[in-house]
Order: sequence, then C-alpha cells, then structure tokens
Amino acid sequence: MGRRILNDALRTMVNAERREKATATLQPISNVMISFLKIMKNRGYIKDFQVFDPHRVGKITVELQGRIKDCKALTYRQDLTAENIEEYRLRMLPTRQWGYIVISTPNGVLDHEEAMKQNVGGQVLGYFH
Repeated sequence: MGRRILNDALRTMVNAERREKATATLQPISNVMISFLKIMKNRGYIKDFQVFDPHRVGKITVELQGRIKDCKALTYRQDLTAENIEEYRLRMLPTRQWGYIVISTPNGVLDHEEAMKQNVGGQVLGYFH
C-alpha cells in the first residue's frame, strides 16, 4: 500500500511539471513520502513543501521548480548491498551527471550518495532525475 501511494504522488508531480504548473497537491500521504520529498528538496529538485493535517489522511502541497524530468517509485522490493549501489545507479539513471536513487536503509531514507558514504545498503524506494 505504501509504495503505491508513493508512486501515485511522484507521478502527480511529474505530470504537473509537464503541464508547467507551479504547485502539485499530493493526497494521501505517508512518512516515506515526506522523507522522499526532503531528499528532493535538499538536492534542489523542488522548492519547498508543506504538510497539512498529517495525523489523518492529510495532504502535501509541493512547490515545483521545473527540474524534474522523471521520478518513479519501485513497487517491487529491490534489495541492494553497499557494493552494488554504483552499478544499480548506472543501470537505472540516464547519465552520471544528475539523478538520485532513494534507498530505505537502517540509518533512515537516504539517497545513493549518502548511502555510499555511510557504506550501508537497503531497499530501493525509487529514483528521480
């Protein structure tokens, strides 16, 4: 259920970017989605986001920047070890210059660069570029 919610939210953001909208509203929400959006914000792919009513169904309003080309959540569980992150990144992302893979690790939800620095593996949640 959580991965489907994340995938729907990311597709909503991509569709809003393609229509050149300034904001996108995501509903329902999850904690994994909030962590995914924090990584996107830290890497400069979105401007900001606000969470409204997080204790119920809730919604998130995301301010888009026009930088997202594609982002997807993987609906199947893909386990990665710390050694295999680089080859997985080369296979999934279009170039070496941009894009990030988001991984759920024992240290929290991290992008592939942070996971390689901390030398931890985990399950792939999705990617964006």
